[in-house]
Amino acid sequence: MAGAIFQDLQRLDIRAGTVLRCERFPEARKPAYKLWIDFGPDVGEKRSSAQLTDFYEPEELVGRQVLGVVNFPSRQIGPFVSEVLTLGVYVEDGKVVLIAPDRRVPDGSMFG
Repeated sequence: MAGAIFQDLQRLDIRAGTVLRCERFPEARKPAYKLWIDFGPDVGEKRSSAQLTDFYEPEELVGRQVLGVVNFPSRQIGPFVSEVLTLGVYVEDGKVVLIAPDRRVPDGSMFG
């Protein structure tokens, strides 16, 4: 069982990236931001819609490193195409806290 779970986890392409730009996303059903994230030379810049409005302001996300799943299919969210899943954990009342490296790493660094 544990081996199968580990194999499933290995299929995810999880990488570190730096938020280049963040805007409020008023068209989203739940409060969210539009993020533009640099995942390094192999992946490039990708967009993500993320429900981070409870704990983060747009200006504090710019320049911050995050982790994202870069090999999921894109999703149309209203007028915006989200290309990656920005990773976070749910805490009280469905609020989201980002998962991020605890020190700076090169953009594109892979989970492993």
